[in-house]
Amino acid sequence: MRIGLLTEGGYPYVSGDAGLWCDRLVRGLDQHEFDIYALSRGRRQEDDGWVALPPQVGRVRTAPLWTAEDDGVAYGRRTRRRFTECYGELVGAVCDGTAAASEEASTDLADRFGSALYGLAELAREEGGLVGALRSDAAVRTLERACRAPGALRTAREARVPDLLTVTAHLERALRPLSLDWYGDDGLGAADLCHAAAGGSAALPGLLARHFADVPLLVTEYGVPLRSHYLALGPDTAAPAVRALLAVFHGRLAAEVYRRAEVLTPGNAHARRWQERCGADRARIRTVHPGMDATRFAEVGEAPDRADPGTLVWVGRVEPAKDLISLLHAFAEVRKEEPEARLRIVGAPSGPEGAAYLGHCRALAAQLFPDEAEGVHAVGDNPVSFEEIGGPEAPTLPEAYAAGAVVVLSSVVEGFPVGLIEAMFCGRATVSTDVGAVVEVIGGTGLVVPPRNPRALAEACVALLRDHERRARLGAAARARALELFTVEQNIAAFHGIYLQIVSHCPVRRVVLDEAGAPLPFATPAESHVPGRWTGPTARFLPRTVPGWATGSPVRATRLAAAEGA
Repeated sequence: MRIGLLTEGGYPYVSGDAGLWCDRLVRGLDQHEFDIYALSRGRRQEDDGWVALPPQVGRVRTAPLWTAEDDGVAYGRRTRRRFTECYGELVGAVCDGTAAASEEASTDLADRFGSALYGLAELAREEGGLVGALRSDAAVRTLERACRAPGALRTAREARVPDLLTVTAHLERALRPLSLDWYGDDGLGAADLCHAAAGGSAALPGLLARHFADVPLLVTEYGVPLRSHYLALGPDTAAPAVRALLAVFHGRLAAEVYRRAEVLTPGNAHARRWQERCGADRARIRTVHPGMDATRFAEVGEAPDRADPGTLVWVGRVEPAKDLISLLHAFAEVRKEEPEARLRIVGAPSGPEGAAYLGHCRALAAQLFPDEAEGVHAVGDNPVSFEEIGGPEAPTLPEAYAAGAVVVLSSVVEGFPVGLIEAMFCGRATVSTDVGAVVEVIGGTGLVVPPRNPRALAEACVALLRDHERRARLGAAARARALELFTVEQNIAAFHGIYLQIVSHCPVRRVVLDEAGAPLPFATPAESHVPGRWTGPTARFLPRTVPGWATGSPVRATRLAAAEGA
């Protein structure tokens, strides 16, 4: 099977989102052939280069989202009119404020948005790229008319010229994949399946491959791109009209992706709820948890617990969302009940903001817990320590988890809690705040408390510090749950089954002929999975057209579907 893997800001680049997961997926499914179609987010990412690719990756095609030069295409009068009509329909569907009136109105707007999107893609395919047109004064004027039209969103009607220019620039960037030359029989059109590693812009090439060549689309979301767009467009970053219009645009794009995908695979229930809220059909959603490498934690998980029974451990990136301030205040309450307790904070700051936050946490720890000494002539010691992986106290990540009797997560915002699963692999009892997918991951094998509640966090930590048997029982249950649900092996097995399911329900249109010119029933025969290239000397691939046996002439005609209808 040939898979077109679609990424944005990730694989195969060294730095990027979901890169490790993509690499494990491609290496684990080595019976398939992969072509990588990657959208990059910045020059630095491209300069850092690619990871080492396995042999099952046939080719890599990349395109930048961070920059685009005008392709110099000059549209004639008729083409400009066609662009204005399609773009007008697109921004009209974005600006229209009648979606909340009824379900029928919402469906009509979704159809209108999708038709306009594919109309622009067809225009780019026939006449050349859209970069210049999407940046033109005509695009700005078209957007302004949509904002001033009867029934437009109230906030959109308040848009001023700077707002219109900002929205136009954002739409041009988001729609850059429409201008790519990835959708022919020498690209995604030859794939048996498109697998988008995220929604939004990453899935847009998959939508076009489905539109132009009937290639089925699978969309995996371990985060929620739509939510990320909403958070990025906060009141301090954009005007109300800009926030409203871009929120609607990304919502419409997400809904179109969810509507057209054959299968959606969210990584957790939190992402699944977002998809359903955007109109995704529940029957086409399958939750597939991210796979993690459990082998590096096996030694700690299988060894007897030798941790200091009074030590709490926090592991992660130091940043405000982790709410270490509440953790420190909670530990102050723990010390009142357990005077010998210690807290080890293991992690590096995340960027300049994280460094400043770490400094604030150190100052608070020094204020809350003055250095303690056993006598007047002894050197004092603070019960809170700040460490980084690789230091003498925490040489490796598994040893950091092994050092604590209880692992604590104090976040106020969390997607899929990777650190929590690592602690579960190590067989550690956990205390976590109820954010993101924490409850789904824990599943009753740890204690969960409300976020921003130091007293509740302290009470849960004290309860586990005082009960060794309960800690051991919860730790064993957590390790068993993690090994059952969150390993690389279960993730790869799930996608192997999903690939087969999709292709079995969406037959490929590419025609394969043997040496005699007779059709082979599958695009990639099962025999091609044995070592070597079975398909090399004995079979040849043709475009998605009717074979000679169907028309009486050599392989050049209409689509296979037309021959079947005949």
